[in-house]
Amino acid sequence: MEKSFWLERWQRGEIGFHEADVNQYLLKHWQVLNVPKGSKVFVPLCGKSYDMRWLRQQGYSILGVELSQCAVQDFFTEAGHQAQKQVLGEFEYHEADDIGILCGDFFHLKRDDLKNVAAVYDRASMVALPPEMRKSYVQHLLENLPRPVQILLITFDYPQAEMQGPPFAVSIEEVV
Repeated sequence: MEKSFWLERWQRGEIGFHEADVNQYLLKHWQVLNVPKGSKVFVPLCGKSYDMRWLRQQGYSILGVELSQCAVQDFFTEAGHQAQKQVLGEFEYHEADDIGILCGDFFHLKRDDLKNVAAVYDRASMVALPPEMRKSYVQHLLENLPRPVQILLITFDYPQAEMQGPPFAVSIEEVV
């Protein structure tokens, strides 16, 4: 899947994957992870998710990564924040209210970018990627995350033949 696919979707406002509220599974399952308040939570392919604001309200520092400049700008505008910007390596880093978003390609992340991450919240990254990209995604994530780290992964499965995707089906066997 080409980067241009997602950039064009954001540019045209074709973002039906963006939830209008905090994800119900995040609300239901986050506490099980027992992540200490003040810890850094990484949100890959974050878009402009309300989930980041909710996690921040719970007392966490947030680090997202997002390809689309539109999504990053929309996130901070809708949150009512004027983000500070700086270049960090291959990313443009936007930050306000202890929420930072690295704008750029997830696959350019390095270990140093994620060094203080204590948990990962992945609501839609796996389902956004076709099967042939998911192994690279998981490998890159695990190679660059510190240990130990907890991950809340929200995904779903369905007969893939019913729909071309994205979203793509992710079976429990693939996750385990």
